[in-house]
Amino acid sequence: MYGGGSTGLATRMSLQGPIDGREVPPRVERSRPVGFPDAQLGSILVMGSGTWIDVAGEKHREHRLVELTVAPDALGIWAELAVFHDIWGPFDFRGVPHPDVEKRNAPRLTAALKSLDALLGVPAEPGDPTYFGSAEGHGIKAPDVIDGRGPDLTDLL
Repeated sequence: MYGGGSTGLATRMSLQGPIDGREVPPRVERSRPVGFPDAQLGSILVMGSGTWIDVAGEKHREHRLVELTVAPDALGIWAELAVFHDIWGPFDFRGVPHPDVEKRNAPRLTAALKSLDALLGVPAEPGDPTYFGSAEGHGIKAPDVIDGRGPDLTDLL
């Protein structure tokens, strides 16, 4: 259909307050490209810093700890949560067990996923596995263990 499809353009927006702030929807609407006044929102990618907790209970700020993509489609709204750290599972990226780190962080991921379920009104579905791991339920699936260690994944870091 003429006039359909992607514009090929993306807009970046920095938010200084909460993502669900009252001023966010009007700002998103005003970010429509001037050359495409009838353009509709394709998706929103939310990325930023997050906090993880180490074995000693110290909090650390980490850029791109998680990313959330939200987009409308013909059936409604879908969301995808992607994680980019080894703190959510039982092993670090070298395969070394770190159960205390997982214990401090994995419940926070579970809570976030359950919150998304409630917000969207549908249960989460695990995405495709990656080299670094796969989802299971509201968390990260434990990898195969050999001699008490997980896989060493550092070759792709």
